[in-house]
Amino acid sequence: MTSRSTVQYSPYDYAIHEDPYPTYARMRAEAPLYRNDELDFWALTKHAEVTAAFRDSHTFSSSYGVSLDAIAWGPHAHRTMSFLAMDAPRHTRMRSLVSRGFTPRRVVDLEPRIRELALQYLEPLLEQGSFDFIADFAGRLPMDVISEMMGVPPADRDEVRRLGDLLVHREAGLSDVPQAGLEAALALAGYFTDLVTDRRTAPRDDLVSALTQTELDGDRLDDEEIVAFLFLMVVAGNETTTKLLGNAWYWAWRNPDQRAKPFADPSRIDAWIEETLRYDTSSQVLARLATTDVEVEGGTIPAQSRVLLVIGSANRDEAVFPDADRYDLDRDTSALVSFGVARHFCLGASLARLEARIVLNELVARVKRYDVDPDGVRRVHSVSVRGLAHLPTTVVRR
Repeated sequence: MTSRSTVQYSPYDYAIHEDPYPTYARMRAEAPLYRNDELDFWALTKHAEVTAAFRDSHTFSSSYGVSLDAIAWGPHAHRTMSFLAMDAPRHTRMRSLVSRGFTPRRVVDLEPRIRELALQYLEPLLEQGSFDFIADFAGRLPMDVISEMMGVPPADRDEVRRLGDLLVHREAGLSDVPQAGLEAALALAGYFTDLVTDRRTAPRDDLVSALTQTELDGDRLDDEEIVAFLFLMVVAGNETTTKLLGNAWYWAWRNPDQRAKPFADPSRIDAWIEETLRYDTSSQVLARLATTDVEVEGGTIPAQSRVLLVIGSANRDEAVFPDADRYDLDRDTSALVSFGVARHFCLGASLARLEARIVLNELVARVKRYDVDPDGVRRVHSVSVRGLAHLPTTVVRR
């Protein structure tokens, strides 16, 4: 450990999954450059250092992936994490090609369909009055939206969602992908390969078809590149949006004075989303490879080291967000780093925000008040994704 701190931190620790923020605060104060010898990583926890690392993609390389998992770390990480595990110029090429199929217009055009899908789930749930906000709703809608975009038929979506959940789940005491996750990865790879093959021979009006046909200066995506991007969509586009919705619902319930604001004035829903992204972001950590010795506050990171950018900690840094441990819809959230910074800013940020805005607007329009059963709340156990697996909810309709 650096700075002679006794703080202990592992993103695999179930206690960290329950509440990492007191540990983050100690790391910022006692070990701004944290070292874990057992898992062989360094960690940056302050907003300034995390932001600087995001911006300096030459020194803090993505080329070995963004996860500590042994199976996902190395020069072949791009096979499952697409351009997220690339540096320029490969990152620039891949992101440019993918963006031609994932255009802002394609996202905006989804709005009516997202609302339709949301209401298909919500109406019967609100009618029955009690339901699991995650299992019955927030855990299903984002996968449906991604599936609509990709062209996954309705009959296959539950299975694709199940496999996606297995990809991010981590077992207690295990610091790598469990066997079920490896099997899920193989099953998804096979499914997506078949989907791409089908769309190359019989294109439709969906993202996979667009990706098979997209071209930039004569350059096209091959099947392996498209499959890798689809993997990324399942994890980043599904899991993180599910967690954003659940976290917004949960923390508003825990802070009734803040919940009252969007329920009284729906124009405050954007502030609800942004403060949730800051206060308890879905994506807590991303890994990088230090390409050279680098001096940071607290010491020197040696070349070829694994470095964790602790996004969840940066968003609670008091130097940038005064009274950072308070959930406050009136604060300035413009400096949050939940979607990354600069070159690696999340391609799906606008879609995640759009889904959350639609869902929360429809809920506020239909729900007079709601309650959560704290005894039934359960968290997801993941090395990088933070959120809820179960959120039992009771509602009273307007």
